[in-house]
Amino acid sequence: MSTFYEKTGIPKQLLWGYIGIMIFMMGDGIEQGWLSPYLVDHGMSVQQSATLFTVYGITIAISAWFSGVLAEGFGVKRTMAAGLLLYCLGTVGFVGFGMPELNFPVMLLTYALRGFGYPLFAYSFLVWIAYSSPQKQLGRAVGWFWFVFTGGLNVLGAYYSSWAITQFGHLNTLWTSLFWALLGAFFALVLNRNSAQKTAAAPGNRAQELIKGLTIVREEPKVLLGGIVRVINTTAQFAFPVFLPMYMARHGFDTTQWLQIWGTIFTANIIFNLIFGFVGDRLGWRNTIMWFGGAGCAATTLLFYYSPQIWEGSFWMVMTAGVLWGAFLAGYVPLTALVPSLVQKDKGAAMAILNLGAGLPVFVGPAIVGLFIGVAGEEGVIWILAVLYVISAILARFITLPDNAKTLHHHTIKTEQYA
Repeated sequence: MSTFYEKTGIPKQLLWGYIGIMIFMMGDGIEQGWLSPYLVDHGMSVQQSATLFTVYGITIAISAWFSGVLAEGFGVKRTMAAGLLLYCLGTVGFVGFGMPELNFPVMLLTYALRGFGYPLFAYSFLVWIAYSSPQKQLGRAVGWFWFVFTGGLNVLGAYYSSWAITQFGHLNTLWTSLFWALLGAFFALVLNRNSAQKTAAAPGNRAQELIKGLTIVREEPKVLLGGIVRVINTTAQFAFPVFLPMYMARHGFDTTQWLQIWGTIFTANIIFNLIFGFVGDRLGWRNTIMWFGGAGCAATTLLFYYSPQIWEGSFWMVMTAGVLWGAFLAGYVPLTALVPSLVQKDKGAAMAILNLGAGLPVFVGPAIVGLFIGVAGEEGVIWILAVLYVISAILARFITLPDNAKTLHHHTIKTEQYA
């Protein structure tokens, strides 16, 4: 049985944690596909809805950064428990006091509070993985993380909510997110009895651990390069929905078809999150990021945009081009193994920079569209995104491990208890 875990790259001692992350993120993803149109249909303005999601995104980015340094300073389980508490408090306030009367100030405050929840819960688990997994299978271990994370958030959450809304109604569906969050936490924090590999910092050192979340980039500049590459990784993911639906509509695709394309893209993405975890461990993390992530996304970003013109609105050809982009998007998965491997200690601080890079595209993507679509048009924005991917490939070239190896095959971290 241990051979199975070694081959698949799943850390045996963290199996319940992976299951817990998927269940928790399914609860968090319940409202993604329908909350904005629901609010607008019930009397809120588009600007108010956009403001709500912008503030939510800000708290996600802040929480994403804090997740790594708090996990390092206070312990993974405590940080995950804090994320669960904030998520539950925000959900109760948002659904119980904000949504029924569409009280915008209350919704703004409580939805922002809810946004602090999932990064503390999910991204802290990445620190646990970084300390608990042998280096030779770390790429596969983080591939499995992104599989359960994206599978819960973008796939299971969407499928469940499409059923639950018809059975329970919109507000009651939101209430059920509490059940899924608590169930996921039960798997990740109670059934998952494994201790991570470093004790929480002593109280006197916790402020120092928080500061390391910033000073790490001075001590190891390659961590900063990794953070920049991580921002570029999903910038297009948040830029595309701002303008591509309208572009596709002009080429004959209705909203339903666009949603089918978008959903299929991320179904492919979660599969390739696993595949590129294996590829990264075999061909090298840096090589995989450069050629599959950077170069692959640059080419397929352009292909996806031009496919309705090249194949004259063929649904299946556009779908195929989109799926290729989603597949290569997973080429960045080994970045989550590469960056914490740049340092022998303070992996939480390194993960903090990486997690911040995961949160910032929520703003960077739409901001690029807002700044450039007026002067450069849709085509210009696409080329900007493609060039950014090329830049990420160039930057990744310089993120070399201390011994300049493609991967490290020796677990050099001293095993200590971390809870």
